[in-house]
Amino acid sequence: MNTLRPLGDCTLIGLPGAPTSLFGPVASSLRYQSAVLGMPMADDAEGRDGVGRLSFALQLPEALPIACDIDGWPDAPGEAGRAATDFTVQAACGLMSVHGRASGRAQGLGVSYVSTLAASLALQGVFAAAIGQRRGLPGRRVSISLASAALLAVGQYLAGATAPDMPEAIRPGSTSVRARPPFVSADGVVFELETLDALPWRAFWAEAGVDMEAAGKGWHGFLLRYARAVAPLPAALLDALARLPYARIAEIAGRAGVSICPVRSLRTRASDEAARQMWQQGPWTFTRKRYEGDGLPLPPATGTLPLSGLTVVESCRRIQGPLAGHLLALLGASVVRIEPPGGDPLRGMPPLAGDVSARFDALNRLKTVREIDIRTAHGRAEIHALVSEADVFLHNWAPGKAAALQLDSADLKRVNPALIYAYAGGWGPGSEPGLPGTDFVAQAYSGVAHRIASASGTGGGSLFTVLDVLGGAIAAQGVTAALLGRCLQPAGMRVESSLLGAATLLCANELATLFQPDSPSSVAGQGLQGVFPTRHGLLAIDCPDAPTVSALAQAVGLDGMADVHARLPDVLLARSAQQWLALLTPCGVPSAVVIEDLTDLHGDARLADCLTRDAYTRVNAPWRFA
Repeated sequence: MNTLRPLGDCTLIGLPGAPTSLFGPVASSLRYQSAVLGMPMADDAEGRDGVGRLSFALQLPEALPIACDIDGWPDAPGEAGRAATDFTVQAACGLMSVHGRASGRAQGLGVSYVSTLAASLALQGVFAAAIGQRRGLPGRRVSISLASAALLAVGQYLAGATAPDMPEAIRPGSTSVRARPPFVSADGVVFELETLDALPWRAFWAEAGVDMEAAGKGWHGFLLRYARAVAPLPAALLDALARLPYARIAEIAGRAGVSICPVRSLRTRASDEAARQMWQQGPWTFTRKRYEGDGLPLPPATGTLPLSGLTVVESCRRIQGPLAGHLLALLGASVVRIEPPGGDPLRGMPPLAGDVSARFDALNRLKTVREIDIRTAHGRAEIHALVSEADVFLHNWAPGKAAALQLDSADLKRVNPALIYAYAGGWGPGSEPGLPGTDFVAQAYSGVAHRIASASGTGGGSLFTVLDVLGGAIAAQGVTAALLGRCLQPAGMRVESSLLGAATLLCANELATLFQPDSPSSVAGQGLQGVFPTRHGLLAIDCPDAPTVSALAQAVGLDGMADVHARLPDVLLARSAQQWLALLTPCGVPSAVVIEDLTDLHGDARLADCLTRDAYTRVNAPWRFA
């Protein structure tokens, strides 16, 4: 078994070498991902990094290049050239709203989240288009936008907010910033706590001196984190742990079977033995072991989408794995979802759209379901039968479970040597810290929570599932990279990705500064960024440099940098957010009305092509192929 970079024969062309535009974070992530995937980069006269668009292309051996355009906003009338940044798109597409549910107010995440996600989706799109080209489709161009990536990220929350039965109306600042995870010990350690079972939860709080009524209320609030981005907890829980030193809390957690993890800085994460290796390798690990019978090409496409005619067997729960399967389905693959007998319990979680959870349906509506007990010999035989005719097997089981079930990559490759075996885990090879591989623990361990907390003025990370969503995207991206690798050199492959890998991707530039302190780094310009109250509504403004601040000053009638910083908040109270947006947009000042109620996304004409109104509001595929 050997680690490999399956796309070494591909070249990324046209990316600007040192972008200074609003698309700088996107281009930076594309360059990093290209490097860790083994794809060399080349200049191209047609590559363009302008105000409204970033363009590049993927060149394959003996094939026409696949072009990709990344816009700030979807291609809608009047939008050409409109400036957009990660920050303003977070505002306009509801990410600030979801993050603000538990962080006190609508505000940015403090990381280039939309840019990183959009870069992953863009590469996923060009990989898929190249696969389609190899399978007989004519497509040569992919389009995506920052806004479509951001809407994908909030898709579950939008489904919950627009469900016909008991829709969730959760506004920014609607829950206490203090009465939520993370917790703080008596000696000042900020930490996350995780358990997916009520019994360890009750045992932990009983020994910590909390009465069972408060513990029960806390469990209900604790369960809301993944679904609703809030976790309202009784004060008694936080107060009890605030009286105990961290070492004592760790002892109690160990006896109860609960996991705890300090909220670590990125610098602390960088000191881990495996951190540099993961940063150098990237969020994916590709391995290939040859078996007799390797070499089968992918079947021809059966429709217009690039992965049509391919079959994915998915056995995943919660968000990361199901989102990966959903993205592959949006690209045209037939996804067969394995659920336990009786179905996935999350199907019944309110709010409902008909007889299914709206949130669950948002990630699984395009899949065919097979109920199989994978713990039995008969169930494993059913899996083998499905896999024998499939192109991809995807799972996010706990570490060691695949081997225990005899459904690991070596087992299934005996059934189908050309199979792409994908594992979407928590920690990645060589990085297992002995903790549950869940979003909020991974945020705390990786340094992402600390970065978000520093930007948001909170104790910990976001209760928006930052890493589950990005982890799902990179899992699907890894599958498309492996499928493209199979087109170039027909053979089966295993690809692993993880939440920790997603965190590494999200913080790649910051880790580069820590690992290579002498390397050139970007210097922060004299810009301005913030969310401001207006006469009606909130306005997000993001000026990345001094010239844009000057344009802002002129537009609002101020005299320059110092005057803007001193007087802008008061000046903006004179008009509504919509009025300021209409004034600032023609001046090239990146700005957006902050969406606080997710149902208001329907009112933005720029986003109309990204959303479909049905029983609940669905987020459409982020790509367009031509």
